[in-house]
Amino acid sequence: MSIDPRRARLQARTATPTQPTALPPTVQAPPVALPQPPLAAVPPSLDGAAVPTSAAPETSFKLKFCTVCASNNNRSMEAHLRLATSDQKYPVLSFGTGSFVRLPGPSISQPQVYDFNITSYDTMYKELQAQDERLYRNNGILNMLDRNRNIKWGPEKFHDWAVGAARLEPINRGDKGSMGAEGGVVDVIFTCEERCWDAVVENLLDRGAPLNRPVHVFNIDIRDNHEEALVGGRAILELADALNEAANQERGAHGASGWENGNGIARMSFDERVPDILAEWQQKWPSLPALWTLSWL
Repeated sequence: MSIDPRRARLQARTATPTQPTALPPTVQAPPVALPQPPLAAVPPSLDGAAVPTSAAPETSFKLKFCTVCASNNNRSMEAHLRLATSDQKYPVLSFGTGSFVRLPGPSISQPQVYDFNITSYDTMYKELQAQDERLYRNNGILNMLDRNRNIKWGPEKFHDWAVGAARLEPINRGDKGSMGAEGGVVDVIFTCEERCWDAVVENLLDRGAPLNRPVHVFNIDIRDNHEEALVGGRAILELADALNEAANQERGAHGASGWENGNGIARMSFDERVPDILAEWQQKWPSLPALWTLSWL
């Protein structure tokens, strides 16, 4: 019996199932590293640990100070040095109130006398060294003058101070404390003897307050010898720090508006705190009697 060839092919396909076509094995692609954003650089500390990059901003405002004694040589210059080289590096001026600069000489009746404003500390040092180095080394005068000539050029008289006039020459000379005091104004005056305080207050009254600018005038009674000047310098710096801290607190709380003219809230609040600050300081330094008044430049 003959078989239809088309039927035979159909029966053969039905009897033998078709096999699926094998796919080639999947090849895994290597992972691709995605770029990462750079990390912020963190400066290491001295012991290797990371320290935060941000820090509280330093206080930028500093009160300006003036120190005064009779001859602008011993007490006022020790205080000048302390203030100018402190951590705050305060702007400082210093003056004398005497008619002349008087230093101890060969005897009580023979002082060494110099003019304010025109005689430098270096000139005094070399002159006394040439006269009698042993005498002036033993009584401490040469050591004092050597310190002074490394602070500023020479003694200045308070009565000759042109308030508000530019003081650029001290900056050019590198006088300590001259930066910030180039405007010729101060916020606080420290005198080191009651007669100097009287002279300063009287002179400020005679000037008639041309700038209409408030200034606090303190007297810290310091004996005129090298040992007491060292103690007094430390005490004045402590009072200056307390005043400066209070000034920054009030400026931070109320803003700086009107500070220079004494009519802003911050300045008035600071002025009101000064007597309490002085009273607290006086308890720590009972051996240094103090006076205070508010005057005007």
